[in-house]
Amino acid sequence: MSTPQPSIPHTDRYARVIDISRRARWEIERDVIRGRGFDASRPFLPDGLSLARELEFLTPADRRLFSQVQGRTYVNLFGLVERFISAKLLQLGASHALGDQVALEALVGMTDEELKHQALFRRLDEMLAATMPPGYALVPDADAVASVVLGKSTWAVLALTLDIELFTQAHYRASIEQRHDLCPLWKDVFLFHWREEAQHAVLDELELLREDARLAAAERSAALEDLIALVGALDGILQAQADADARYFLRHAATRFAPGDLARVAPQMLKAYRWQYIVSGVMEPRFQRVLFALLDDAQGARLHAALAPFMSCVPAAPEMALPLAA
Repeated sequence: MSTPQPSIPHTDRYARVIDISRRARWEIERDVIRGRGFDASRPFLPDGLSLARELEFLTPADRRLFSQVQGRTYVNLFGLVERFISAKLLQLGASHALGDQVALEALVGMTDEELKHQALFRRLDEMLAATMPPGYALVPDADAVASVVLGKSTWAVLALTLDIELFTQAHYRASIEQRHDLCPLWKDVFLFHWREEAQHAVLDELELLREDARLAAAERSAALEDLIALVGALDGILQAQADADARYFLRHAATRFAPGDLARVAPQMLKAYRWQYIVSGVMEPRFQRVLFALLDDAQGARLHAALAPFMSCVPAAPEMALPLAA
């Protein structure tokens, strides 16, 4: 038996988001970049996310490059997902336009911040292109991905968005914040990103609960299938990007690897991406608490079964993981 569904939140929770967001506001050049470039002598993603140390044959230089390739993809995939998040926020804001004006203001503010994040990540990729070796390619097209995502139910899109915005916080707090060897600019990017995403996750949860209250059980089951389909589509993107990033890494690595070692690079890249973008999110306690409270026993079992194939991607000693809720 699932736990009782949470009550629908009140306007004051939207008002609190507005207040905190105003105080946390930052600008790309003035506050984040501050005239700095990327330090190629340092890693970007920490080992707890890149899983580079699981490839014991990598030299320190190759391990650093492995993290930098993933770091560039991390920047680009966040820019990609914020394309569909911004579009969905415009739809949600319209649903409040003739009603709760405080909720409307909060969602308009979040849309503005997500558009700013897209601009930040485009700027960073331009800077990385000048720092890293040539040949890197982002495989998925952001508009094409957004079209697919927005074709699914609002409930599914909000659940996926909540997952994404919660794992960004988990990544920063558990992995990025504690590491002092990372490139300072890269680390600051995700400090400032985290500050705004913390409030976005509050709005995601409020809007998910609002949408869920409209659904009958059969509609919720259909929406759950949409969410599972979105996770599958995300995994398809990760497979394609992991393959491209592994080939890019191998072209520029300092070492010429033995055949057995060579064959492990692409699977490890994919494992790291599944850990970063799927598993670390669904293992986040707040995501479990919110989502599983909306599902009955059969729906919860269906979600567990769909996620089970990815759970082998949990690292041996994860920095942020807790058991997936039963």
